[in-house]
Amino acid sequence: MIIRRGEKKDMKAVLELIQELATFEKEPEAVVVTVSDLERDGFGDNPMFYTFVAEFDGDVVGVALYYYRYSTWKGRTIHLEDLIVKEKMRGSGLGFALYAEIIAQAKRDHVRRIEWNVLDWNTPAIDFYTKSGAKVLDDWRVVHMDENGINEFLKVKNTCLNT
Repeated sequence: MIIRRGEKKDMKAVLELIQELATFEKEPEAVVVTVSDLERDGFGDNPMFYTFVAEFDGDVVGVALYYYRYSTWKGRTIHLEDLIVKEKMRGSGLGFALYAEIIAQAKRDHVRRIEWNVLDWNTPAIDFYTKSGAKVLDDWRVVHMDENGINEFLKVKNTCLNT
């Protein structure tokens, strides 16, 4: 088992892991990102994200994808977008090793917080995070607007401005 920084050549395997996660989360059609998107967005002059990958017998079998955010209360933070381990490798310690690497990166970067989301029905993950010292906040709600919502909002906004 090897944990290392992800490289451009790993993005095909990373996309396969992302698709596996989407299937696990019951939204296999939701993934629209491509290998080209991942390569462009993660490995240009100003990367939008970073990865650590877990290798076993030369295959990428896990990934932790993260990026930096800024908190008005805490300053620079890390957002852990996804921590994914192939189903056949779960329970092998790879997930813990990737998680530990994210925490070590936060320490190296002197960030004051790491944040991420977990589905309320994913009790094994919630239990793992809680046992590790993380706080699962019940009083906050995740809010997002998808591409359709963005387009609809802009239509309404433009209609309001033109009347």
